[in-house]
Amino acid sequence: MNHRVGAKGEVVIPKGLRDELNMKPGDTVTFWRHGDHVAVRPTNHGRPLRGRYAGSTLSESFLSDRNYGRG
Repeated sequence: MNHRVGAKGEVVIPKGLRDELNMKPGDTVTFWRHGDHVAVRPTNHGRPLRGRYAGSTLSESFLSDRNYGRG
C-alpha cells in the first residue's frame, strides 16, 4: 500500500486499515516517530462519556446522594 503525501502533508489511511481499526470520519489519531518511520494510532479507545448514561436512574441516585442532608 503506497500513497502520496499531499501538499498539506495529508496521507489517506487505506480503507481496509480504517475498517480493521474501526476508524470513522472525525476520529482523532496520534502520530509518533518510531525509528525510521512514522506510526499512527487511533485515540478513540472508547466512546465519549457525554450522554452515555442519559435516561439512567443511576445518575438520579448519585444526585440524590450528593444532595442528601442539604437544607
